[in-house]
Amino acid sequence: MPQRKRYLFVCVNKRADGEPKGSCAALGANEIYNTLKGTLKKQGLAKVEARTCSSSCLDTCWVGPTIAVEPDGYFYGHVTLADVPEIVAAIASGTRVERLVMAPEDFDEATARPKSAFQKPAIDVGRDSAFAGRSIDPASSGGAEGG
Repeated sequence: MPQRKRYLFVCVNKRADGEPKGSCAALGANEIYNTLKGTLKKQGLAKVEARTCSSSCLDTCWVGPTIAVEPDGYFYGHVTLADVPEIVAAIASGTRVERLVMAPEDFDEATARPKSAFQKPAIDVGRDSAFAGRSIDPASSGGAEGG
């Protein structure tokens, strides 16, 4: 088997319930790990492109769940199960999910950006060009009607 291009270390560390520091496992890291591993395998990326590995604490609990991407040397922070398809697509295209990439200040709890900085922006139907000139009628079977 050839060496893979990337290794994704998913923190699945678990601490006792009520521990102030929290843990990635309590935030759904095991589901993220299993889904990421399975999706990479299903898409044929697990043998050459990327191997998903479980990891104990990566010392970035305040932005967990986290994934360390090696040998590229960056971390993803505040990863959710919904982010997995985007991470897999980035692996397939040789890119990264920029909104999830931790900035230098995120490695210090005192200066870390808020969780909202890592989330997908909501679509503003009134401003998004894909919806321009359309009205949204949830009661209609078509949903969006051209105008």
